[in-house]
Order: sequence, then structure tokens, then C-alpha cells
Amino acid sequence: MSAARPAAGPAAPRISVVICVHTEDRWEDILAAVASVDGQSHPAHEVLVVVDHRPALLARLREHFRGAHAGAPASRTPATPVRIMANSGPQGLSAGRNTGVAVAGGEIVAFLDDDAVAERDWLRHFAAAYADPAVMAVGGRTEPVWASGRRPAWFPEEFDWVVGCTYRGLPPGRVRVRNVLGGNASFRRVAFDLVGGFAVGIGRDAGRRPLGCEETELCIRISHSLPDAVLLIDDRSVIHHRVPAVRERFGYFRSRAYAEGLSKALVARSVGARDGLSAERRYTTRVLPAGVLRGVRDALLRRPGGAGRAGAIVAGVAAAAAGYAWGTARARMQTRSRSRERGKPVGGEGVDRPAEGAAAAAGPEREGAAA
Repeated sequence: MSAARPAAGPAAPRISVVICVHTEDRWEDILAAVASVDGQSHPAHEVLVVVDHRPALLARLREHFRGAHAGAPASRTPATPVRIMANSGPQGLSAGRNTGVAVAGGEIVAFLDDDAVAERDWLRHFAAAYADPAVMAVGGRTEPVWASGRRPAWFPEEFDWVVGCTYRGLPPGRVRVRNVLGGNASFRRVAFDLVGGFAVGIGRDAGRRPLGCEETELCIRISHSLPDAVLLIDDRSVIHHRVPAVRERFGYFRSRAYAEGLSKALVARSVGARDGLSAERRYTTRVLPAGVLRGVRDALLRRPGGAGRAGAIVAGVAAAAAGYAWGTARARMQTRSRSRERGKPVGGEGVDRPAEGAAAAAGPEREGAAA
């Protein structure tokens, strides 16, 4: 697809931006995220801040932005309308996003993480892509901002999806993909009307491992319902995502990779292993082996972190495969239990074989799973 000119003039789409928040610990990050939307070259139609069952945070945000619109200094007053609302569904990111979608007034709904800031042309490039009526979703590039000030020497760029960022192995430019990354993405509002919202029970929610893949499941549903739909990433739509110190540790890396495998098992069960793991197979058979070889080469050349990066890739693949195998086995046991209760023969009902996708489960569900 050729690059389109940025949308401008009366035909430019209205974009509602949804920011889901859940803790006062990110207060300054939340304000920075809202401010980055307010400064866009393609002005947002509105900012919808959805608070995930945190009454104190909800009240504090309402008071802050009420003050901003009631005589506060101009430097604090956002030009873009900001609406603060409570998550109307069960606790978790998917329900929070669905709450924002339900009240959004724009033709396009964009999502920004609460610990990220968008570059000035973030929405401009999103808007330009929607000049093609076939485009149903557009994602962007997410760059990590490490709490320590720099990437840990052992942390492989191929696994940046672990911290919610764009990973090594993606094609550059504007490209078609299977799915986009929810923390830096946009969808046509009509897509939600046609296929429903984000699935509750796949993504992050209270008291569970940091699961994901809700974006993957939604994008696959869109493609199933609209076979001609186009889903894109445009690496000019850039946000910068904060990575806290705890996520720079190997323990988090391994736990998040394991959780990714669990999530992949849920998605594969929902949409089938063929669609749920289609893009990951290329990643695990080409991108990751190349990363291991680079790490070994750097180790032989005595470059810092080479051996650590190679080892981390192997450990990440193993953790994700273990998560996928356990998630698939658990789904099979649940299916057998339900079948016995119904008096039906055990088997079928779409349960995937662990061996079919365990290796591919290490692949990112996120942005740039190229079509």
C-alpha cells in the first residue's frame, strides 16, 4: 500500500483517544499521557480516561480536570475535551477499553497506555491511513524508555514485546499485519459495532498473571467477519513507553514470556491454532534463531551482553512454550469436565494439541505480527 497524504480539512476523521488507568502510582504518567494527546498535530476529538475500579483515583482525576477547565493556569488547561469515567464492566483492561469504546464520539477510536507519551504526529499518521475505507485498524511503533536510562545488556530486542514495545524483526514503514498492539493502536468505530469489543478473560485483569493477546483475538475476529479488512502498522506513529525497574529484571522477563504462552493457548482455543499462531511461526523459526546467532557472535567478539541475549532468547522460548502447553492442557481438562457433565463424548470442541503450537507460542501477540 502506498503512503497516503496526511488527512486534513473537513474530511479528516474524528479520533477519540482512550487511556485506561488503574493506579495513583502513575499519576504523573497519566497527566503526561493526556498532555501528549492534547498536543497532537491532528487534534484529537476527545480524550476518554477510564478508571479501573479505583474510586480515589477517579475522584482525584475528576477534580484535577474540573479545575483545569475552571480557571486553572493556561499551561494546565487542555484544549482537547477530557472526560473521566469509571470502568462500567468487570475489573480489567479489556472491560476498561470497552467502556471507552461505548461512549466514544469519534469515527476512529485510538488507545494509548497510561505510562506512555505520544509524539506530535501520532494521530496524524493514523488519520492518513484511514483515507483507505478498507482500513479497519492502524497501529504504530512503541519505543521503550528504560528506568535505568538504558537497555539492560542481556535484554534482546527480539523480546521487546515483553515490555509492551515494538520488537526486532518487524518490517519497516507502513505494512499489513495480522494484529496491532493495544497500547498504541486505533480502530474504526464501526469495527466494534460489527464484531463486538475486547474479550474479557483473555487480557490483563485483577489478581492474575500479566496476560495479553486481547488485541490479537479482536483483530482476528475483525478479519474473519470482514475478509477484505486491512490492518496496518505505521512506524511513524510513535509513542514512548516507560519501562519500570522491575520489568528490567530477568524474573519478570521469564514470567511475562510464560504468561504469553498461556495467553496464546486462550487465543488458539478461541479462534483456532492456525489463525492464533500464524504470524508467530515465522518469528520463532527465523527471527529468534537469527537473534541467538547474533548473541553468540557478539559473545565470541567479547561484546557486552552477547551471551546473555542468546541465553535470554532460549529461556524466553522455553517459558512461553511451557505456558502454552499448560494452558492448552488446562483447556482440554476443562472441556472434558464440561463434556462429562453434559453426557457427551470427550474430545473435539476445538481443543488444540499442545505440540501444534508450543514452539510458536513464544511469538509476540503484539504489533507487527506481519500478515
